[in-house]
Amino acid sequence: MTALSKVATTVLVGLLAGGCAQFTGNGGMDPVTDGVRREIGKDAVRLSDPEAARRAREQVQALLSEPLTEDSAVQITLLNNRGLQAAYNDLGISEADYVQATLPANPTITVSRVFGTGNFAEVGFQLVGNLLAYATLPRRREIAKREFEEDRYRAVATTLSLSVDARRAYVRAVAAGQLLTLLEQARQTADASANMMKQLGETGAANKLDQARVTTFYAELSAQVAQARLAVKREREALNRLLGLWGSDLDYKLPARLPALPAAADNQSDVEVEAMRRRVDLIILRYEIVTLAKSVGFVEATRYLSFLELGLGFRNEVETNDAGEQSSKNRYGLDLGIVIPIFDTGEARVTKAREIYMRAINRLTERSVNARSEARLAYSTYRATYDIAKYYQNRILPLRRQISSEVLLRYNGMLVDVFEVLVEERDRIAANVAALNALRDFNLAIADLQAALIVGGTVPPSGVINTTPPPDTLPLGL
Repeated sequence: MTALSKVATTVLVGLLAGGCAQFTGNGGMDPVTDGVRREIGKDAVRLSDPEAARRAREQVQALLSEPLTEDSAVQITLLNNRGLQAAYNDLGISEADYVQATLPANPTITVSRVFGTGNFAEVGFQLVGNLLAYATLPRRREIAKREFEEDRYRAVATTLSLSVDARRAYVRAVAAGQLLTLLEQARQTADASANMMKQLGETGAANKLDQARVTTFYAELSAQVAQARLAVKREREALNRLLGLWGSDLDYKLPARLPALPAAADNQSDVEVEAMRRRVDLIILRYEIVTLAKSVGFVEATRYLSFLELGLGFRNEVETNDAGEQSSKNRYGLDLGIVIPIFDTGEARVTKAREIYMRAINRLTERSVNARSEARLAYSTYRATYDIAKYYQNRILPLRRQISSEVLLRYNGMLVDVFEVLVEERDRIAANVAALNALRDFNLAIADLQAALIVGGTVPPSGVINTTPPPDTLPLGL
């Protein structure tokens, strides 16, 4: 077998080793949909046509017609968030790149017309193809397929991350509304006390100092209510952005209270194992490492031979003699173009590929260590916030109610003055606010634990800006 025959055989094997990839028809969404449903039990939908958009819109409206729950907020986000749809468009672009990478390079054809002295003329055709591109097509196809798989997992990660963000925003919005209700109720009580103190002052039964204390307490509590109202608007708008809502859709209803504490916290002793098994960012890095390993092998295989081009030529020469007779000659030939590795021996490309591969190895190792730490911290936070919230509900709040009842009895019996009542009211409000914040933090810790186990990356702080001052700075007017 000649050298040319061997080259032709290699090219033929490369072209026949695998067919060209076909488009899936849904932008490669099937693994994304299955992965999201398996992890959180929700539907991820790509709005690729008007019919899909119409069905999603109907589902969103049906969910908005009922008071919003945490699960329905997540589902609306997956159906209606256009940033998520843009991520799915990126997946469609990745699929197009994958299909493009599986196609053989198009050959080029050149046509020439040459005129010589006298009656000489020549017509030539040349068909040129990149033999190296054809021979390496199976390897490049395999690498492109794995890169497409990585992008599918990235779409899953984006979807799961957005679902966690929706849960956090929902908890914060409900907690902000519940805090506003609590402060408004406290202000109503303070308003009644201020009116009563004013009436007592008119009759001379209350001095000016006590009147000023009660009035100031009411005024400063009113300022806290205004701040809480602003927090409600801020948290609700943050939720609206994730839900992708505007116009008449903003009239949805949120529950008045956060869910009650469960009877017991979940006991998960293997959070590190779960994180190693489920976290999408680690899965992506593992895919990337395998892909890079194949890329290193590809670069090493083509280190010295980076260009190989074969041209098939045909020329027709026509010459007319002095007698007017024409003679025609057909000529065939081959052109082979190859890069001579004199200056660039490919060492830089190989070294770069190896360094990129080792960088991915080190990043996976680092991410694995971080993932274990994040999972441990998230679970510790989950258990701690549960214990704190339960302690507030089972111990602190009952004791505060008992103290408030006792102080009120003493005040009615004229054993304590207004100052003692105001101090107790301040402490009671502070305890209720702290209990609500503890319940909010527990619900946020659930979302943070889910993020640490399945999404990956740095888990953002759970707490929101606390619009209620700490206990020692609640309004007293003293």
